[in-house]
Amino acid sequence: MNNELFIQQWLPVVATIVFFAFVLWIANWLLFKRNKNTSSNNSFARQFTMLLLCLITMVAIVITLPLSDSTETQVLGLVGLVLSGLLAFSSTTVFSNLVAGALMRFTQPFRTGDFVRVNDIFGRVTERGLFDCEVQTENRDLISIPNNLMINSPITVTRSSGTIVSVSLSLGYDIHHGKVEETLKQAALKTGLEEPYVHITELGNFSVTYKISGLLTDVKSLLTTRSNLYCNVLDYLHQQGIEIMSPTFVSQHAGEHVQKKIPRSGLNVTDDASESVAEDIVFDKAEKAEQQEKSLTNLQARLEQLNQLLADADKEQKTALEKRIHNLKVRIDTIKSTPKEET
Repeated sequence: MNNELFIQQWLPVVATIVFFAFVLWIANWLLFKRNKNTSSNNSFARQFTMLLLCLITMVAIVITLPLSDSTETQVLGLVGLVLSGLLAFSSTTVFSNLVAGALMRFTQPFRTGDFVRVNDIFGRVTERGLFDCEVQTENRDLISIPNNLMINSPITVTRSSGTIVSVSLSLGYDIHHGKVEETLKQAALKTGLEEPYVHITELGNFSVTYKISGLLTDVKSLLTTRSNLYCNVLDYLHQQGIEIMSPTFVSQHAGEHVQKKIPRSGLNVTDDASESVAEDIVFDKAEKAEQQEKSLTNLQARLEQLNQLLADADKEQKTALEKRIHNLKVRIDTIKSTPKEET
């Protein structure tokens, strides 16, 4: 009799545990194991789905336990209290990253592929996860930044429509500022910057500080453009006979005939279209992630349009539309299962 009572009380619990264990195993296989190299576009949704399933499993097991109604209510209240406590202390626990990740999904401060700066970290976003955000730096390294840190720190996002590239340098008072400004603008135009302008930022004891800036519309070439601007500034200043010296260099200019410290021209270097671009090497994973996200967004928008047309189409049109919808779904699945660049 006791054995039968024991079985009646605990059989539902065991069945519930087995059932939800099987559900979690299937969900884990469908969301993660089936496509181990899926892109990061839907990683947040997959991780959040697994979290919800785990919470549902925990509540279901509590409900099936052989407890009285009052005890069951107390246990559920305790579970709710624990969850509330975890959320309340989320500023110092892993749940803070979960809350911050959900918040950034709503606010959308940046997208995959954008240039961002968080404190001293600068690079392109490669992945936005449930607990952290992955950034590829100028050294091609991958850094995972906790979502909580990104919420509590100022995030500088380089606008995709264009950004300002600038360089500062100091020159002597013996050079007229008009000549310097014109030369620096020519260097910026040679670099490919639009609407260049020059500011005098400081009048020092021994030198004048100039800052040349210009608009770069192709932000993906930010590193190369900045380096090219430095080179062109040097070249154009030297061509105009303008001397650039280190602050620690001591030089006495006595008399009218002064030998300036200007380097001789080096080898003539011609533009080589086949030369590798730094950004293609440094931000390879970020570029791939951005292209995947854009392609997936465009295909999903097109799929939604075709589904709307399918609802109002006649029989002849439905066959053609269904075929196009099937092809789009295949392309979407292909993009989602595209392997990531190995780290």
